[in-house]
Amino acid sequence: MKGAPHLAALTGLRGIAAWFVVFYHARRSLTDWVPEGALAVAGKGYLAVDLFFILSGFVMWLNYGPRLRESGLAGAKSFWWRRFARIWPLHAAVLAGMVAFALLLLATGRETDNYPFAELPLHVLLVQNWGVTPGLSWNHPAWSISTEIGAYLLFPFAVVAFHWEKARPALLVAGVLICAQLLHGVFVLAGAENLGDQITRLGLVRCLLQFLIGMMLALVWLGWRDRVSPVSAYACAVLMGSLLVLFALPETLGIPLAFAALLLALALDTGPLAKVLSSRPVVWLGDTSYATYLVHFPLLVLLKLVAVGPDLQIAPAVFAAYLLVLLGLSGALYRWLEKPAQRWLNQRSPLSRNNAVPAE
Repeated sequence: MKGAPHLAALTGLRGIAAWFVVFYHARRSLTDWVPEGALAVAGKGYLAVDLFFILSGFVMWLNYGPRLRESGLAGAKSFWWRRFARIWPLHAAVLAGMVAFALLLLATGRETDNYPFAELPLHVLLVQNWGVTPGLSWNHPAWSISTEIGAYLLFPFAVVAFHWEKARPALLVAGVLICAQLLHGVFVLAGAENLGDQITRLGLVRCLLQFLIGMMLALVWLGWRDRVSPVSAYACAVLMGSLLVLFALPETLGIPLAFAALLLALALDTGPLAKVLSSRPVVWLGDTSYATYLVHFPLLVLLKLVAVGPDLQIAPAVFAAYLLVLLGLSGALYRWLEKPAQRWLNQRSPLSRNNAVPAE
């Protein structure tokens, strides 16, 4: 079997999206000096998670869909081990650091309401956002990793349940539209107007349906990549964006469709934008994006504790230092912890020692 195609532009896109989340969490401490327009853009940074979900389904199909189709459910355990090796070590390391921090707060008589020790086992197992907790706690961004675990558990069953690769692109596009409408319906029934509402209650279904959208987009891309020009792809993306604006679709319906159009257009692109996103610095941001995503929040909490006054505002120079430290720490964690731990676990897999591990 040929190796999975590598789309460097999508790796770069993931890196940019991760930094949008960084600015989203910091935005309320930057109001003294950041323009309102920029703060408004940062205020939508939570939507980057929806892009992650769609992108994850896309990449999972390209990397694992064909081999799971060949092996059937017999290959599921190997797939799960590889995802465990990819996700859990860095999560566990960051969580351990936060536990040490919470114990220090406890020892010094400070509040630890954001660090409920009773919920800690759920966070260790990455099931904290399966509707079993009342709110976000510990490392807040890890909620999306928890829901991704749910998607990974179901993915092998989804692959073998239906011959996705035999479906015509038009049927797959219809499937994307149906999933987007289902997601919107769930949020409407729950009384949620935005995708960021009721995360602990709706986060899992938000992930699963958008992960499925990503799977179908990967199959559309495989069918179109040799027949659709980048110009046509961008025209479709622009048309989709125009329709969303024209009809003022609600966020819970419009954003998944917009991201689906964007992702497909970028996957088909070979022009200047793809080259920028495929450049070495941007791809590096994508490679280190998981570390950035997991560590930026506890680092921001620590920054506010030691370098921010009662007004909770971060000075420009302090914020610049925070960004530089985050950049360096992301690279260090990726190189010296995340990738070595992944290789170490994959080399010791009790389930599959003969298959090469995909690069993703």
